Amino acid sequence: MNDTILKRLLPLACGAAFFVAGCGQYNLVQAGDAAAPAVKADAQKQENVLKGKIVGKSNKAKTISIEVGKGDAAKTVMVKFDDNTKGIEHAVEENAAIIEFTGAGKNRLATVIKPKLAKLPQGTSEMKTDELAALMNSGKKYVLVDSRPAGRFHEGTIAGSINIPVPDMKKNGAALLPKDKDIQLVFYCGGPT
Repeated sequence: MNDTILKRLLPLACGAAFFVAGCGQYNLVQAGDAAAPAVKADAQKQENVLKGKIVGKSNKAKTISIEVGKGDAAKTVMVKFDDNTKGIEHAVEENAAIIEFTGAGKNRLATVIKPKLAKLPQGTSEMKTDELAALMNSGKKYVLVDSRPAGRFHEGTIAGSINIPVPDMKKNGAALLPKDKDIQLVFYCGGPT
């Protein structure tokens, strides 16, 4: 074939190929990138998760309000729930939770609700209730700190507790704790956080 004819047919051949095969319909995955679909699925899953403090729950309207974000960026988001929502018992006002949902906007539907548990700081450990009872009966020195808000503390607390709510602890830190560093400190709150 003549080079001139080939140069004229090449654009037509490319156009015909795009017409038959279409363009932009394929997701190209580079070699060694077999995990790309899984990464995309994980990103989508993260988008359908709310983490924050439960600020309200209406059994009549079947909605949960959760505050997400911190400081000036904090906002309250409403999520519906139904009889198929798992973990509804974790949607307790003032408790931290993780809500997985489907849908978007006003059509968010909670599928799973889990408690959002705090990670223990390095050098600390969890104490079970029977271990606390044994410590209280042992005669050893300890300080028991109720870290719930003052109103909850005054409604009822474990005998011998002192009240240092979390915001006060963040603000004044070690100044609120005993000067004697050999005394065992035990902190508790209103539930799993």
